[in-house]
Amino acid sequence: MARVKGGPATRQRRKKVLKRASGFFGSKHILFKTAKEQLMHSGQYAYVGRRLVKRDYRKLWIKRINAACRMCDISYSQFMFGLKKANIGINRKMLSEMAISDFTAFQSLVSTAKKQIAAK
Repeated sequence: MARVKGGPATRQRRKKVLKRASGFFGSKHILFKTAKEQLMHSGQYAYVGRRLVKRDYRKLWIKRINAACRMCDISYSQFMFGLKKANIGINRKMLSEMAISDFTAFQSLVSTAKKQIAAK
């Protein structure tokens, strides 16, 4: 029986890795071994980055809400506590957008939160 070398399959596999590594610095886009290693690391960085983006946006929204709350003479934590007591379930993303684009509506939410805190 003749021996099977698998040359075309190996070449295609290597070409696929090198195509994905195009644009990498140094020999990481030329040499197969280093390109493969860099692609593995790049995948890990991308995976971690997708989770970090969510954290960063939440931090940004909280900072925006806090700044708007301070303009209305209430702290962020007291504001969120008042909203929870008033059973207002608006997420932080929408609250930050309201603080930027529709400040009067945000002030009405602040007054509602203040009333709930005072009623307690």
